[in-house]
Amino acid sequence: MGGPYKRKKYHEGDVHLKRRWRLKRRTKDLDQIDSDLGEDKAPKLLEQKIDYDKAGLGQFYCVHCSKDFIDTHAFKDHVKSKVHKRRLHALKTEPYTIEEAERAAGMGSYVKPGKRKMETLIPAAVLAEETLADVKKRAKLDQDLQDKIDAEAKLAEEKSVDDEEDVDDEGDVDDEGDVNM
Repeated sequence: MGGPYKRKKYHEGDVHLKRRWRLKRRTKDLDQIDSDLGEDKAPKLLEQKIDYDKAGLGQFYCVHCSKDFIDTHAFKDHVKSKVHKRRLHALKTEPYTIEEAERAAGMGSYVKPGKRKMETLIPAAVLAEETLADVKKRAKLDQDLQDKIDAEAKLAEEKSVDDEEDVDDEGDVDDEGDVNM
């Protein structure tokens, strides 16, 4: 006698949560990545300065997927993955331009979008087969070297200030350039 039961809707009011989940792992769009693949930006992204806030200190970055990885092994596994291969395939076609949109609307003749050859760009840390420990050692050495250079520059600046004070003590120069003893 009963009939079909009514399903309970526990997740009916979770729209705000679903939106947050959807946006949590959102990466750059294809046109933004295409601008990163330019000849001036790609080398900078492959050889970034050490950043302690990023995974892998920012040394294992996939330009095509705009993701940081923890070490060489994780980066190599990512390059073999289906996600990376799909992104490479999507980047083969050139992004849409305003001119192409106008041609599609009837303001000119249609030109088929061009295909490009897309290869994985590998960061310098992966080419050197560095681990995260190696990167941390390099970061510490770079920091020590920078501290040493800063200390030498500070000493040189103090010495130059002392030399200027000695010159001022020898004689006063008035507005006309005459030395008064």
